[in-house]
Amino acid sequence: MQIKIVHGTAVTPHIVDLARLRIEVFRAFPYLYEGSEDYEASYLATYAQSPESLFVLALDGERIVGASTGVPMTDASQVFRVPFVAAGIDPAKVFYFGESVLLSAYRGRGFGVRFFEEREAYARRLGRFDWCAFCAVDRPADHPLRPADYVPLDEFWGKRGYERRADLRTLLAWQDIGEAEETEKSMTFWLKDAR
Repeated sequence: MQIKIVHGTAVTPHIVDLARLRIEVFRAFPYLYEGSEDYEASYLATYAQSPESLFVLALDGERIVGASTGVPMTDASQVFRVPFVAAGIDPAKVFYFGESVLLSAYRGRGFGVRFFEEREAYARRLGRFDWCAFCAVDRPADHPLRPADYVPLDEFWGKRGYERRADLRTLLAWQDIGEAEETEKSMTFWLKDAR
């Protein structure tokens, strides 16, 4: 097992593998994502276009089994920036964590913590951010597809120093498993002081 760090266009050779990984991991609750490789490649290309983007790749041999991304909020999609502007938080002071995805067989080995450590350290090295932020989907506790043994990651994020900010929300649309078309989902941001 190894961790590989890449920035900007250096991720291009990995985009197809990352697209497949995101689809596989996000298919599970709470995202229930019915993804497509074409959409994923387009989404990941926006990160590749930012020279200050970060990709933390977990590899088992040559196979990517996990990945975590980050980008200056000013380089993220507008849908992520708008709630910060509305709350009076300058997006230029926010480093945005796109996602952490890890195949289930590799969980419980410290990769989740490592993904956060690498992104936070990178944001500090860039030296101009007050906040690290990410958002997570809001699903009701009684959602019909919620597994009986599902444990939200709120406690893990809280232990890492992140605070859920109910005042910072956005809407993202994707097609859930079993849906005929995309529907909007509420996403709430979590923040941590980056200084």
